[in-house]
Amino acid sequence: MKVIEGTRSFNLDEFLKKPLFAHLSTLSKEGPRESPVWFYWEDECIYIIGTPSSDSFPSRIEENPECAIGVVDFDPATGKVLHAGFRGRATVEAFDKGIATRLLKRYLGSDEKNWDSRFQGLGNSNILIRFAPETVVVRDQSFVPSI
Repeated sequence: MKVIEGTRSFNLDEFLKKPLFAHLSTLSKEGPRESPVWFYWEDECIYIIGTPSSDSFPSRIEENPECAIGVVDFDPATGKVLHAGFRGRATVEAFDKGIATRLLKRYLGSDEKNWDSRFQGLGNSNILIRFAPETVVVRDQSFVPSI
């Protein structure tokens, strides 16, 4: 993975530990599509849980694995704007309970009993998207706030 840093940068691994939203951009016959997703970063890959019966991005990735992912940490009160933009290829993988649990704990907490029922008991009706970035642009675009 080639990391492209601007004149102001930040630690990518620390940034990707935060429970931020990622935006997965894929291609379809009708044009580009974007899906906000939760993610998990491990071994220089981004993992995303998908449900083929309700999510359309797994089939788009199977048709065309080239995609992009953007992650932004923004706080208007402090002027913080950290951005990581990834380009690469994704694959649809079999569901891995371990990776899925680590992903969900970041967003929902460690006590699975307290999770929303939609996230309890995920299994073989789900899949994982494994995104392997070829390049990532890492930029600190923070500013002095005016509010």
